[in-house]
Parts: sequence; C-alpha cells; structure tokens
Amino acid sequence: MEYIGKLIHIQKWVNLFSGYILWLLMVYLTDVWELEIVHAAGIINIWMGLIKILPIVFAYLADAFLGNSFVVIFSSFSSMIGLGLIWMSTPPVLGKSNGNCTQYRPECIGEQQKQLFYSGLVFTALGMASLSACYTPFAQEQAEEDTTSSRRSTGWCRTHLVAFAALIIAAFVKPWAILFGICAILGVVSFLVCLILRVCLGVGNPVSRPQGSPLTTIFRVLFAASSKSFCSRPQDTDKLYEKTDPLQLQQELLPHTKGLGCLDKAAIIEAEPALEQQEKKRWSLCKVTEVEETKIFIRTIPIWMTYIVCGIVSSVGATFFLEQANNLDRRVGKAKAPLILFFWFYDHFRKSFTTGFMPTFALSRRYIPRIGIAVAIMYATLSCIAAAKIETRRLGVVMRYGLIDRPNERVPMTIFWLLPQFVLLGCLDGIHRLMAYGFSLDQAPKSMVKYFNLFGRGFYGLGVMGSVALVQIVGKISEGRTGTNWFQSTLNASRVDNYYWVLASMAAINLVIFVVVSWLYRYREPTREGQLPEGLLPAGFMDDDHI
Repeated sequence: MEYIGKLIHIQKWVNLFSGYILWLLMVYLTDVWELEIVHAAGIINIWMGLIKILPIVFAYLADAFLGNSFVVIFSSFSSMIGLGLIWMSTPPVLGKSNGNCTQYRPECIGEQQKQLFYSGLVFTALGMASLSACYTPFAQEQAEEDTTSSRRSTGWCRTHLVAFAALIIAAFVKPWAILFGICAILGVVSFLVCLILRVCLGVGNPVSRPQGSPLTTIFRVLFAASSKSFCSRPQDTDKLYEKTDPLQLQQELLPHTKGLGCLDKAAIIEAEPALEQQEKKRWSLCKVTEVEETKIFIRTIPIWMTYIVCGIVSSVGATFFLEQANNLDRRVGKAKAPLILFFWFYDHFRKSFTTGFMPTFALSRRYIPRIGIAVAIMYATLSCIAAAKIETRRLGVVMRYGLIDRPNERVPMTIFWLLPQFVLLGCLDGIHRLMAYGFSLDQAPKSMVKYFNLFGRGFYGLGVMGSVALVQIVGKISEGRTGTNWFQSTLNASRVDNYYWVLASMAAINLVIFVVVSWLYRYREPTREGQLPEGLLPAGFMDDDHI
C-alpha cells in the first residue's frame, strides 16, 4: 500500500505548486489586464473565499452521497480543467485564432479570453475546495498505515521541495502562458495519477460507502423541532427520547443541557403512534444526543463569527500587499527578488508558528485554543498597523518623486520594507488555523470535529469574500466625507494606508468581541484532555490551505 500513499500525495503536491503560482494572479490582472486594483482584488477575494467555504458542501456530499473517492476524482478533474482554461485565456495561446494580438496587453484580452479565465477560476475553486474537504479522509481510508513519523518527515521534506520548485520556476519563468501552462500540465498528470489510483484501489478493494453526514442530524433536529412546535416539553427530561446504537461501539452520549429548549421538542415521544413506529421516522423523532449536538453547533456560531474579521484582514495578503510589492524596488545587489519570495516568507512563518504552538496543547486543551485565537487576532491588528505605516512611507516616496500618475514605474524603496506585514499575516493565518482546529477538537462532539473545523474555515472565507463589500463601503464613506475615494484605479493614487488603519481598528474591536463571546460561551466538560496527539493533526494540515 506504500505506492498508494505516494500516489495520493502527488495530488497534494500539484495543488501546492499551483497555489504558489496562482498567488500571483493579482499581478497578472493589474499588469496584463490593467484592471483597477479594487476590481482585481474583488475577483481574487471572491475566488479565495469560495475555496474556503465550498469544502463544507463537498464534505457533506462525500459523507452523505458520493464518498471521498469520487470527490477526490472530481477534484483532480475540476482542477485540470480549470488550470487548462486559465492557460488558454492568456493572449499567446488563442490570440491569433480569435483575431487578437498575442502580447500581454489589455487590448489583446478579448471576451473569449475573459470567459475562459473566469471559468478557469470557478473550476480551480471547485477542485481545490473539494480536495481540501476530502483529501485527508480519503488518505486515511486508503493508507492508514502510512502514519509513521519517518514518512511524515519525508512528506514534510517533499512539500518544501515542491514549494522551492515553485519559487525557482516563478522567479526565472516570466511569460504568463508558460507559468500557467506548467500548472495545466501538472493538472493533467494529477488527474491521470488519480485515475491510476482508482484502478489500483478497485482491484480487491471495495470503495468505502458513504456513512452519512452529521449535518443531516442537524437538519433532522431542526425539522423535527419545528414540526413539534405546538407540543409541550415534559418537566422530566428523562422522558425525552434517547437510545444507544449497538452498531456504534464508541458512540458518544451527551447529557441534556438547559438552554435552546425549543430544540428539545425534537426528542419528545408522542402518545401516538407506538414508539417503534416513531423510531422509523427519523425526521420526526431525534435522540437527546442528536439534539445536544445541534445545540453545541448553534452555540458555536458566535465564536465562528469573530473569524470573519480575521478573514477580512487575511484577504489583503494576496491582493493589496502583493500590489504594494509589485510597485517597489526588488533589486538585491545585481539580482532581483521575485514576488513569490514573499509568499514563501508568509507560508514559512505560517507553518512555523503552527508548529511552534503545538506544544502549548500540553498545558491545557481547554484554554489554550481561546488564548491562541486571541493572539492571532492581535497579530491581525499588528499586521495592519505595520502595513499602514509602511504604505504611508511608500506614498511619501511616491509624492517626492512625482510618481502618482506613473504607476508603471518602480518606487525607489526596497521591497523588503514589506517583510514585517507578510510575516505578521503568516502568524495570523497559522496560529488561527491551528487554534481554531484545537477549539473544534475540544468542544465539538466527536462525530462533528471535521465539520466544526470546516465551518470555522468557512466563516474565515466569508471574511475574505466580505472584504469585497467592505472595500466598496469604505470607499463610498471616504468619498462622502473627504470628496475623494480612497480607492483609485492605481495603488499610487489610492490611500490604502487609511484602509489598513480601518482594518486595524476592526481587528482590535473584534478582539474585545471575541473575549466577551468566549467568556459567555457554554463550554463542554473536557472529554479529551492532554496534549494534542500528533495523529489528531491531519497529515498536510497546513498544505490544504495555501491560498
């Protein structure tokens, strides 16, 4: 089965490589398409937000209907199509056949190229999201024995080699058609590997059937409670329906809790018909444990909502931060620092802080996640403050050299001024990802840990997508108060530094809100104490979230 584990890892590595290259899309849209920075940032943030939100949908489909194997195949196919369409949208590929020029200029981008590009973004979002949702469960189903520390170390080393290869290729390969073409070729390889894997697994290995999704339980409880809205709850909660499943040896039974009493009606045993007949109608009668799982889910929503602001702050990394870097002096002696180097810095610190915070789980799995999320929000504030100060400095240099109306000229200020904000942003994303997972592991019912983690990332993705609306709102307010919109067509003419100060203020307020919400949150009694076991942190934990 060792070769199966290697085949499975190939998909993750292709996804990682493509993520590095696609991180540069903001530059492609502003340099080649010459879109306004707000328009380009909106496209990127909607795309990245979908990648974080859609795993909830694909996880549900895999658990309830399709199975992880089918979704992984769909992921490879969708990514292959998406990367191919993005490559085909570049001017040199289809320019002549469509009667357009083949240079990297906006007049060479026809409507057909735009349609191909947008379609490619949709397919890549579907592919990355579906792989993110089902990669780990699929790998655990097919290669459970591939969990030794030596093999994890080997996987870690190969992951860094893939990132280094992407760094080198992006640094020396300048034509966009070639960069996207390499990704498209790797997408084809990944799909072929996936088909080979499916054939290999199909020989003497039956496909794991879907076992049902815990989200269905939540839907059942809500439906049953609403259908019994006119029923009165019994005074004795022991009269509510509860039953152990003999087929589930490690079933977790949750005790009844006060609060959200309207949901208890889902577990009311009616006088008629007989209990045996009511048990057959699973959408009319639910167990107390199922009701309590739904209560925990609903109580966690306020915590998740504080993740939205973190997502808004994170959204500037691949948009405005990258556009800042694209306008600065990249010279390091006689060489030039590639833009993708800053994504490597960001990714490196994101993973380093994740690894660094792992031992803190030995202290308390109950309190450390809350403290860690608060620390992550503090890093969000610091990143925005650093970005605001550096952008103010950059605009000062722009004014001094008269570059406001010359956006294509390099600002005589070294690009490495941006390093602190990228590092702090990496700290935000890394610590928040780990601590949100730790919170899910400690507070979620055993059957719903995966979905609590996915919903946490989903709310984070809502913040990334919500930044599109926030930019429009802030722009309108600034125009109404000062007469000038902070967001102009180019970065030099904009006041993105003021927007960073707005984000810093929002992050600071969000920290206070998180402290209040976490203090009011009804915590479960810890049932899985101690340090976070290495096995409970999925292999490639940070690699499925590189965009």
